[in-house]
Amino acid sequence: MELVLCLLLFFTRRTWAIDTLTQGQSIEDGETLVSAGGSFELGFFSPGNSKSRYVGIWYKKVSTGTVVWVANRENLVSDASGVLSINEKGILSIMNGTKGIVWSSNTSRNSAEEPIAQLLDSGNFVVKDRNDSDSENFLWQSFDHPCDTFLPGMKIGINFVTGSERHASSWKNTEDPAPGIYTYRVDSQGYPQVVVKKGADILFRAGSWNGLYLTGSPLPVNPLYSFELVLNENEVYYTYQVQNNSIHTRFLLNPSGLIQRTIWNERTNNWEVYATSQSDQCSIYAYCGSYATCSTNESPPCKCVEGFIHRSASPRDINSVDWSYGCSRRTPLACHGGDSFLRKTGLKLPDTSKTWANISIDLKECEKLCLKNCSCTAYANLDIREGGHGCLLWFGDLIDIIEFSEGGQDLYIRLATSDLNHIRSKGKLNEKLKAVIIAISVIIASGMTILALLLYVQKIMLRNTGEHGKEDLELPVFDFATIATATNNFSSNNILGQGGFGPVYKGTLIEGQEIAVKRLSKNSGQGLEEFKNEVTLISKLQHRNLVKLFGCCIRKDEKISNKKQITGLAYTNAYCRWNC
Repeated sequence: MELVLCLLLFFTRRTWAIDTLTQGQSIEDGETLVSAGGSFELGFFSPGNSKSRYVGIWYKKVSTGTVVWVANRENLVSDASGVLSINEKGILSIMNGTKGIVWSSNTSRNSAEEPIAQLLDSGNFVVKDRNDSDSENFLWQSFDHPCDTFLPGMKIGINFVTGSERHASSWKNTEDPAPGIYTYRVDSQGYPQVVVKKGADILFRAGSWNGLYLTGSPLPVNPLYSFELVLNENEVYYTYQVQNNSIHTRFLLNPSGLIQRTIWNERTNNWEVYATSQSDQCSIYAYCGSYATCSTNESPPCKCVEGFIHRSASPRDINSVDWSYGCSRRTPLACHGGDSFLRKTGLKLPDTSKTWANISIDLKECEKLCLKNCSCTAYANLDIREGGHGCLLWFGDLIDIIEFSEGGQDLYIRLATSDLNHIRSKGKLNEKLKAVIIAISVIIASGMTILALLLYVQKIMLRNTGEHGKEDLELPVFDFATIATATNNFSSNNILGQGGFGPVYKGTLIEGQEIAVKRLSKNSGQGLEEFKNEVTLISKLQHRNLVKLFGCCIRKDEKISNKKQITGLAYTNAYCRWNC
């Protein structure tokens, strides 16, 4: 009987699952749990150069050592004596070497019949009944207590029934995982929006949910990811899923308060930053103050919405860095019957902490509701899917508006009708001016194109005129400098005689050949075609009593022919015309 019991205990210990911790079991420093698919690992670790020990979860398959969750982040174990265990009520606890409890899960739910702690491939460490895998019945889970990392499947938000809140919080620094001063959370005041806070102050606002994305992040919808904000009477939370489990991604709130969305690159074996909060001035919460838009394509980036003027009395402040004063109305609202709405497109919607929402009414009804309430300053569609539906009303100043170059949402801002009429008339004038400028630009561009074409054609014609004779004549073609050198620059001492079409010069080429050069007078009346015909005719004549045509040159109005010397007679005549 003892032999059978010993064998049974040995077999039970050897078959314990490596991802599960059962009642009576414990993990000592140096031992770990690994999720079933090998994606995550849980155990004791020390961050950076610290010697303090913590129980944490980190990636196993990729980026070994990248920690995503810490249990005892506020209560360290000073040495390697720590032990993690689970008791019969399903409560996890970390004890130090003196058996003192450093941390415990403290679940308020009923205990399970057979509680176990299991590390899932999602990175979630859960306490549940061994025979119940329904997440709704988990006694406790690490996903309800995020640290600095927001993983797929996690939820950040508020449970209105229990009052509990789930939010990510930064580490104090890279060696201390204790909660820092920055949090990534859902702000449920007014219509819910996702924000980064520094203490109680908003540092960055990702925006409210419009059915497709958070209005502060108008990125193209990626089929590999699905984001969602759930809002009902019991809770509100923001979450996301990855459609392909081979993709490893996370949101990290670093100790500086930046939210970084990173993706693991298998090729480079590194985390690559896909998007970062506070990436520019416009990302800073309320950078331009109230009733002003911020655009990274403008300099300065801030400008008042049409119908509003900068609050500072000094014009110098318009281009200053500090726009905290924001803008104020040019004309006060008349409230009943004297107001209209200016449509602004491509925006990150303003802070929704002072808003009212209704998903069941359309945009036209939304406008009527806003006009009926003198405190209403703007309205927009709550959901932009399928052409838009639902109503979102703003009360009070409009703060933290970004103007995107692409994407974004429509916002209807309340103005005095007189201001709106002025804006529209100014817009019509600008359209006319724009049309005139475009027309003038087209005319100037067309004229320049025609002029360039004419100059090009003229250049081609001149080039063809100059080279036409050269190509058609089967004779050596001399350049003008060669002939000028041979005749001592057409010196009068070299003149052999004078004909009806011009003088004839004697000359000597560099190689010693003596020639007679006939230089046609500019007033000879002989054109290019006549000159070519003469040269062609003489070049074809072969007679012992005639001089032999040796070559020619053409340069503009110059026509010169060179003739070879016949012994005891004259010099060789060389016809040519300079036309370069």
